[in-house]
Amino acid sequence: MLRQVLHRGLRTCFSRLGHFIASHPVFFASAPVLISILLGASFSRYQVEESVEHLLAPQHSLAKIERNLVNSLFPVNRSKHRLYSDLQTPGRYGRVIVTSYQKANMLDQHHTDLILKLHTAVTKIQVPRPGFNYTFAHICVLNNDKTCIVDDIVHVLEELKNARATNRTNFAITYPITHLKDGRAVYNGHQLGGVTVHSKDRVKSAEAIQLTYYLQSINSLNDMVAERWESSFCDTVKLFQKSNSKVKIYPYTSSSLREDFQKTSRVSERYLVTSLILVVTMAILCCSMQDCVRSKPWLGLLGLVTISLATLTAAGIINLTGGKYNSTFLGVPFVMLGHGLYGTFEMLSSWRKTREDQHVKERTAEVYADSMLSFSLTTAMYLVTFGIGASPFTNIEAARIFCCNSCIAILFNYLYVLSFYGSSLVFTGYIENNYQHSIFCRKVPKPEVLQEKPAWYRFLLTARFSEETAEGEEANTYESHLLVCFLKRYYCDWITNTYVKPFVVLFYLIYISFALMGYLQVSEGSDLSNIVATATQTIEYTTAHQKYFNNYSPVIGFYIYESIEYWNSSVQEDVLEYTKGFVRISWFESYLNYLRKLNVSTDLPKKNFTDMLRNSFLKAPQFSHFQEDIIFSKKYNDEVDVVASRMFLVAKTMETNREELYDLLETLRRLSVTSKVKFIVFNPSFVYMDRYASSLGAPLHNSCISALFLLFFSAFLVADSLINVWITLTVVSVEFGVIGFMTLWKVELDCISVLCLIYGINYTIDNCAPLLSTFVLGKDFTRTKWVKNALEVHGVAILQSYLCYIVGLFPLAAVPSNLTCTLFRCLFLIAFVTFFHCFAILPVILTFLPPSKKKRKEKKNPENREEIECVEMVDIDSTRVVDQITTV
Repeated sequence: MLRQVLHRGLRTCFSRLGHFIASHPVFFASAPVLISILLGASFSRYQVEESVEHLLAPQHSLAKIERNLVNSLFPVNRSKHRLYSDLQTPGRYGRVIVTSYQKANMLDQHHTDLILKLHTAVTKIQVPRPGFNYTFAHICVLNNDKTCIVDDIVHVLEELKNARATNRTNFAITYPITHLKDGRAVYNGHQLGGVTVHSKDRVKSAEAIQLTYYLQSINSLNDMVAERWESSFCDTVKLFQKSNSKVKIYPYTSSSLREDFQKTSRVSERYLVTSLILVVTMAILCCSMQDCVRSKPWLGLLGLVTISLATLTAAGIINLTGGKYNSTFLGVPFVMLGHGLYGTFEMLSSWRKTREDQHVKERTAEVYADSMLSFSLTTAMYLVTFGIGASPFTNIEAARIFCCNSCIAILFNYLYVLSFYGSSLVFTGYIENNYQHSIFCRKVPKPEVLQEKPAWYRFLLTARFSEETAEGEEANTYESHLLVCFLKRYYCDWITNTYVKPFVVLFYLIYISFALMGYLQVSEGSDLSNIVATATQTIEYTTAHQKYFNNYSPVIGFYIYESIEYWNSSVQEDVLEYTKGFVRISWFESYLNYLRKLNVSTDLPKKNFTDMLRNSFLKAPQFSHFQEDIIFSKKYNDEVDVVASRMFLVAKTMETNREELYDLLETLRRLSVTSKVKFIVFNPSFVYMDRYASSLGAPLHNSCISALFLLFFSAFLVADSLINVWITLTVVSVEFGVIGFMTLWKVELDCISVLCLIYGINYTIDNCAPLLSTFVLGKDFTRTKWVKNALEVHGVAILQSYLCYIVGLFPLAAVPSNLTCTLFRCLFLIAFVTFFHCFAILPVILTFLPPSKKKRKEKKNPENREEIECVEMVDIDSTRVVDQITTV
């Protein structure tokens, strides 16, 4: 009883609101436009987010704490010889992979000279500044002797070239660790790719070589020069590629990921314009009909204008509050399109059900009472689900600001549909009541006047006047609309046919089977190449790197941050045990082997061990650079203590995929908790992977919970709580199918796909809730009858919004970007699966599942009986015709 009272009260409130807006249409039409223009002017403060880590790395993660600890113990300016794979911070750098189209050996004489020539060209790059030209020597990371640090593979190639020049045949390169002529053991696992080895790890050939050039960025001027050097670096490499066509060169810099991420917005512009043109065309066609008076093409266009004004207002507010644009915002217009178009088409559908002899204000009031309650509830669902995603509970910044922007846009879209679109409906209503042409606003002549006009004139001004409409046919004046006619005369009878239902059920079982198969293969995707434009430096470099340099994992720093008994042999064995199974690029094992060769016991007193350690750094040149990996602390009695140390590890692997690296990270972390020695492990890529799965799923998880709670509490607002039960089951079925099929379509569960799944919850409710509500609340007829009635009432709006949405999505599939590819596939699946449920699954399942629609049987009594009056008419040929008139 309470639900019915609340339901009627809300309908009355919306009816009065509609009447009020119809009384002041000019104000409610102009106010949203003025607000949008004022807020849209804030685009003069338009800013683009530069930090990809800020957007896509979890905001609260253990990896960031570990990075701060590592930076405090071993600052970058101290790590001059240990810059493998950007061990602590990406910084500024230029990187290049050199390979051959014919899989040639990059270590032969020709390619060695070519690579050294490229190295020379890179080191001579100049960045002009007022009064000075900066070269690599001015901005490089410096060694202890004030010379630039370059990759050890350059020294290897130079020694190889000298060996060939002097006809030395005893020079050999080993893999993954080789020795230079100064005795240093250097790791080349990430510098030699596609390696073929002889016995004892001697390199026979290498299909690719990678060079890295590290730059300083200690202040703003230095950082600006380094950024320009990176740009010149790419230009130099591309120029070198043109003059040496037999080799393939893949450049990459610290700015490549950011530039390629934002490149999606630039390459999408013309496709979005195409999408807009298609949607406008389809919206106008969907609102048009042969009757030139009752046709509403302007409302199709004004519905899109309403959505555009709301999006512009939201963008203005984001700009004014200091928000920054990023490429994930490309999905916001499509979120708005799905919700806004259905709301406007539902209002138009309600307008068709009103009586034409009513005043425009009364018709508008009925439209608001009929359509605004469901539209308000679905808008509330959008605000709650995206609001939870915009809360601090969301750990991925890109997801949080996307949800925040969507919330603002949806809120203003709701307000503008109430005001701007409602006013537009009032204006077109007056045009209709005055029998004016829906496009040209010209008075339509009477039929007798039209008969004297040319055929083309009669075709353009075809209309049905009220005098031509019988009293019982008034409700059918809009049946000339193509979609209305299609649903009412053909589709509703076909989908509820007894022979069609088994095939629909079979298709649903097939749908569930394939969805389950995909659901069991879901994988989280944290690969950053999934969010950038295709045919870019990031994609090409990443592909080449995975092809040639997949034998070893990224270099992982192993940091011991306590003072332990390094001189104790048992502690040494413990440390070596923890790193068992890795290739150790470290001072620790090498130094112990050095002491053993000298027949020196490692189980020494503390002072003797530290003294010998320091002396070894001075006397053994091959260990001089390892001093960077140990932190000494001098106490008051001149005793020296080792307070922290580090070593570097790489894991032998067949494929350096993210899941494998994530499992490795979790394994080492669990080991650090249970081990006797306090240590941490770190690599910059851990910042993106750390708790990525839980951070990624949190917005979707929270949104699902909030949606369920809202559905539960809204049960008190709807007339029947069974509506919410059906909505919940439908949402579960749609989301399950979307997740399964997007996995089969090779879409991983990343930031973009999770945002689409949150939208999918709301899109399903948007389209299915009115359909289910009409069916559940129906009385006195069979289930089949109410299924047909629900499709006739709401099916046109669903079909119109679906057609506009789909034609708007298709250009998105052609955008050369992985981000938009993921966006298209997810949104297309959401729209298609929801459409499949609305027009196939639900109409069939509802015909044989609750609620029951038993027809009440009336008792036959004298007061309630059928009276039949028969009139016999006889024609000339004595043919008898009996006309029965039945009165109940």
